Amino acid sequence: MRQTRLGRRLIQLYAGLTLYGVSSAFLVRADLGLEPWNVLHQGLAELTGLTIGVVTVVVGAVVLLLWVPLRQRPGLGTVSNVVVVGLAMDGTLALLPGVHSLTVRVLLLVAGVVLNGMATGLYIAARFGPGPRDGLMTGLHRRTGRSIRLMRTVLEVTVVVTGFALGGTIGVGTVLYALAIGPLAQLFLRLFAVPAAPAGTPADAATPPERAILHP
Repeated sequence: MRQTRLGRRLIQLYAGLTLYGVSSAFLVRADLGLEPWNVLHQGLAELTGLTIGVVTVVVGAVVLLLWVPLRQRPGLGTVSNVVVVGLAMDGTLALLPGVHSLTVRVLLLVAGVVLNGMATGLYIAARFGPGPRDGLMTGLHRRTGRSIRLMRTVLEVTVVVTGFALGGTIGVGTVLYALAIGPLAQLFLRLFAVPAAPAGTPADAATPPERAILHP
């Protein structure tokens, strides 16, 4: 039973992270506005000439280093998040051609937001630790005593403004994502919830940051 549960959790983790990268690529191709961190990633990609997926990996690794002074403990999901999302994003962009039709772009936007919510629910429900950016929010919350709402707002406003200044895309998609991702992620988190293992099981040691995403 325990092995079955672990197998399901691993499948959910990597399916969720891969789908997250795919959904982010949909938003890039829609070109109607990106989620906050990808505004920064796109801006840095424009500045450096690297692909947005490679920038996503590099930024994730840098953010993970910021966990050290915050005394955050990464899990398998944290490290996997750094690598898998960026690779899946670049792979999808390589296969998905540019789109000019507004109708198709809107469909890609809606599909990207919904799939992103599904992906978030999948990998959080796997309980292998938060993503590096989520962990940064919760780590700052614990160290400063400030609310997660404030930490999330400060971080996301900072990355959006910086990314936009560097050439990242903001627009209706950014607003739609901000309004929809919480309810969608909560819905899929409940749908994909894996029964918890008995207390003390090492694989369940990392606690997911639901509050950072679902209850800011």
